[in-house]
Amino acid sequence: MYSIKVEASFSSAHNLREYKGKCEELHGHNWKVEVVVASDKLDKAGMVMDFKRLKEKLNIILEKLDHKYINKIAYFKKTNPTSENISKYIYDCLKPVAPNIKSVTVWENPASCATYEE
Repeated sequence: MYSIKVEASFSSAHNLREYKGKCEELHGHNWKVEVVVASDKLDKAGMVMDFKRLKEKLNIILEKLDHKYINKIAYFKKTNPTSENISKYIYDCLKPVAPNIKSVTVWENPASCATYEE
């Protein structure tokens, strides 16, 4: 099995619903995102997927989150904007353009992350 990983980042604010503590208040993060795409076969060029294409597609999604109040984005009006749900949101958005996507990891700080994979 082959896999590639790209990283990108965005900054945004959110507040958690159904949470008791500081995170129920409006606050922000400088999020780091890691995306892994895997395949047991390589394409004609010898790649799982072109790094540049994957990063371009990821950045299009992250532009919708960057410098935004995540709770106001349609998906997160009903879905709590936890790191877990943000990783699933990014995964679901990438799946159509990267069908071999394996996982999305979202870091809200250097010591805390959440991963979504099917």
